[in-house]
Amino acid sequence: MRITAKWLATTSLVLVTFAVASGSWAANVDTNSAIDTVTVYPDGATVTRVISLDLVSGDSTLVVRDFPLSLDPSSLRVEGEAGAKLTIGTIDARPPKAAPPVNLPELDKRIEALKDQRADLQGAIESAAARRKFAQHFAETSPAGLGDKGEARPITEWRAAFAAVGEEVAIADTTIREATRKQRELDRQIAQLEAERSAKPPNKLEVRIDVASAAPTKATLRVTYTVRSARWTPLYDARLDTGAKDRKPQLELVRRAEVTQSTGEDWSNVTLGVSTVRISRGGSAPELNSLVAQYPQVPKPLALGTASDLARPAPMTRQAQSPSMAKIAEAAESRERADEQQAVAEIGDFQATFKIPGRVSLGAAEGAKSLRIASMNVPADLAVRAAPVLDPTAFLEASFKQTDDTTLLPGKVAIYRDGIFVGRGKITASARDDIVRLGFGADEKVKIQRAVLKRNEGSAGLLVTTSKTDERSFRTTIRNGHDFPIKVAIEDQLPVSENEDIVVEMLPSSTQPTATNIRDKRGVLEWSFDAKPGEIKDINFAWRIRWPKDKSVVIVPAG
Repeated sequence: MRITAKWLATTSLVLVTFAVASGSWAANVDTNSAIDTVTVYPDGATVTRVISLDLVSGDSTLVVRDFPLSLDPSSLRVEGEAGAKLTIGTIDARPPKAAPPVNLPELDKRIEALKDQRADLQGAIESAAARRKFAQHFAETSPAGLGDKGEARPITEWRAAFAAVGEEVAIADTTIREATRKQRELDRQIAQLEAERSAKPPNKLEVRIDVASAAPTKATLRVTYTVRSARWTPLYDARLDTGAKDRKPQLELVRRAEVTQSTGEDWSNVTLGVSTVRISRGGSAPELNSLVAQYPQVPKPLALGTASDLARPAPMTRQAQSPSMAKIAEAAESRERADEQQAVAEIGDFQATFKIPGRVSLGAAEGAKSLRIASMNVPADLAVRAAPVLDPTAFLEASFKQTDDTTLLPGKVAIYRDGIFVGRGKITASARDDIVRLGFGADEKVKIQRAVLKRNEGSAGLLVTTSKTDERSFRTTIRNGHDFPIKVAIEDQLPVSENEDIVVEMLPSSTQPTATNIRDKRGVLEWSFDAKPGEIKDINFAWRIRWPKDKSVVIVPAG
């Protein structure tokens, strides 16, 4: 039967109430759990652990010590099944006490023995140092060249004395070096044993679950909790087939999830899913306060020791995820193509969850893992786009209608054109029926040149100079070297005035643009047309700026 669960706040009052109601103190039952299911969000994860055990009749407190320290205790939930009526009481999470090692006496003996060895070596070092000092003193105070009566000694006796002093010093130095090296090794061993001897801080969380069983039974409990130190970021592969005379262009967009986690626990052989829900934003929209327009108020001096009630904490900002890109490699084609497994999508009105088939493993320190979650094949419209004012290169662009029910989240995309990797780009957030545009590298068969025809700065006025002018004229030439027609879009810039004294006008000699203020950017113009095979087309563009003669004007990029 299914367990009936009652959620209570884990306070000491609740714990005492539970114990009195059951009639006796519950016995502790040590048990283990295993991670079974993980759902990763863009800013966290939900983990479900399974506990399977045999319960006796009556009250018990399950003690599970393998939960991560990074979990949110307020997110702990329990449910499950049992063969008899089972009621769940309180659930409590606490860090276990740091416990000393069980072999403390043995560790103390080993540390003491190593310290004795170190003391023996220190004695040998001090003895060798005294021996070296004595030999050096003898060489300084006992002249080797004179006998007892002051007569000169033979040269052979000089050499013997020198050799004896040198040998004594060398023996002492060797003893000191060898003993010092052994001391360093002993110091490392002592430090390691003393670290083992110290009580280690807990690296796991202890979870206690109070249960009451009507009869002895086998039970399976599922404990779910949330951790913040995990995330997934969207990645994409865009594979464009540019088509042929008998085949229209086609685009395959592969969606991937790059999953990373540093929760302190290994996700080994788990059922993994990724969800578009963001769990850190809260449940409600922010509340706005009233805005008051008034004259500036002179602040009153504060009494000593008081704090300004105008100070407010800085608003919390969500940390930008700067995910690292997964490495994408092309596998050699065999006679049978190996297909990647793909997630099963569960689409709701407000979220989407992708269940990865099979079981997945991802360690706490393993880094990122890229998983394929979905793909779509759509017809693509090709065009060549260029901004020759900055770069005369013609770039191939493919656009398509977003047909998935799930929103395409913003992310990095690996670009492939006719099976060749041509670079990386970015994709913006796109809902269903939005038009998505992706660049697919340079089109070498479309040549674009932009020439300056005129640049003239002068004055304007009938008899008296009243203003200054800046007039410019350009010609952009496009040549389609393909043997098929292709759409071409050329962009250029018309200066924008933010002052009524500065007048900007496009001159009549200009080819009329097909669109203005492209991407909501003022003054960005577009000329689009279908270029026939081998066609050469010119676009003329001219403008004039006029402003008062006593002032200067500069043209700068918009902020």
